[in-house]
Amino acid sequence: MTKIFCDIADLDKIKEFNKKKIVKGFTTNPSLMRKAGAKNYISYSKKILSICQKKPVSLEVFADDLKNIKKQAFILNDLGKNVFVKIPVVNSKGIFLGKIIKELNKEKIKLNITAVYSGSQTKKILSCIENSTPVIISIFAGRMADVGKDPIPIFKKSLRLSKKFKNVSILWASTREPYNFTQASQLGCNIITVPPSIIKKIENFGSSFNELTSGTVKTFLRDAEKSKFKI
Repeated sequence: MTKIFCDIADLDKIKEFNKKKIVKGFTTNPSLMRKAGAKNYISYSKKILSICQKKPVSLEVFADDLKNIKKQAFILNDLGKNVFVKIPVVNSKGIFLGKIIKELNKEKIKLNITAVYSGSQTKKILSCIENSTPVIISIFAGRMADVGKDPIPIFKKSLRLSKKFKNVSILWASTREPYNFTQASQLGCNIITVPPSIIKKIENFGSSFNELTSGTVKTFLRDAEKSKFKI
């Protein structure tokens, strides 16, 4: 069963979705933090963790060099036992961060390797980790699709490569629509990270085609009546 993680930084939304059984964890990033109005990264992260104390929470580093990535990773890791430290697969210069991934994995720090776009990147990540401490590999399906790339072959290859690693979870990231949950489940992805608006739609899965048809027609009719349209 593919687990649903909520991708959000808004504290009120985290409070709301932390109560939902369908939500098994949370992911966030500096962009979401900024959008939520965070001023101090650590204090805001602590607020998130004070709400979500049991479910896994992925908090991302934003340094770009090995020394400071490692420093930030240890600080974030120390914030809570349920923290996964998000590390990009490469830095802004395109340099593979295998060395830091290997070091942090050896230190038993739970990692979420993010911004992954290829099976070869997954293979390189797997070559840097041991098979005990949990590791999430986040593959950005939506962003691939946005530029005309098919993410499905990447997931198939990554799932095949990671099969022997019981500690590795493949995550469908940058979800664009509710049907992505169905796709991720059919592929066998361990996790999908989803914004709140799409989680609400997933909760309504199960409508028949007849129900969808009548509901659509009723919506058009209702809006036409409200606008007092005439032909």
